[in-house]
Amino acid sequence: MYIPKSYKNENSAEIEEFIQSNSFGILVSQTENKLWATHIPLELGKNEKDEQVLTGHISRGNPQWKNFTDKSAVLAIFSGPHAYISSSWYDHENVPTWNYIAIHVYGMIQIIEEEKLLHSLKKLVDKYEVGSEKPVTVEEMSEKFLKNELRGIVGFEIVIQEIQAAYKLSQTRHQHDHQNIIKELEKQGDKNSLNIADEMRKTKKY
Repeated sequence: MYIPKSYKNENSAEIEEFIQSNSFGILVSQTENKLWATHIPLELGKNEKDEQVLTGHISRGNPQWKNFTDKSAVLAIFSGPHAYISSSWYDHENVPTWNYIAIHVYGMIQIIEEEKLLHSLKKLVDKYEVGSEKPVTVEEMSEKFLKNELRGIVGFEIVIQEIQAAYKLSQTRHQHDHQNIIKELEKQGDKNSLNIADEMRKTKKY
């Protein structure tokens, strides 16, 4: 994606933390001669070759998986907070804009076998059941039930080739405008505006 130099983030630790915290992504690939997108959780990790990968699964009824060959190129998109920035918040005439964080991950996809799929499902369920009052585990599910459910999904692994991270957070604004944007975002009070204000504080060096 197009990222002006001022907004490009190349800090791998920050990027990995962002993906892990915003793991409900969009998987995009070429399917049936058109672009196809599926909204799914994608987990960042390492495979047995110590390659950085994303793992996930989709419904077998979704035709997207039929084009998952070992050499298929795919794109995974992860979005974070975003907020409208009014030009009235500047001390000079300008146009409104939008602040946001977005990460694009490019890689090669391949279908994984049932054993590997089951392992990824266990990790996924354990991660998101942490806050549950009565956590569910894959191990508690009956073998018959689990086998039936596994027949309905297709697991995959994406070997990552490139990550592009855009953190557009008013980095090019001078100190007065930058501080005023943060102040105005906090006045908005919604979650996205407050999160963008927090991210702006982290990235700007006066």
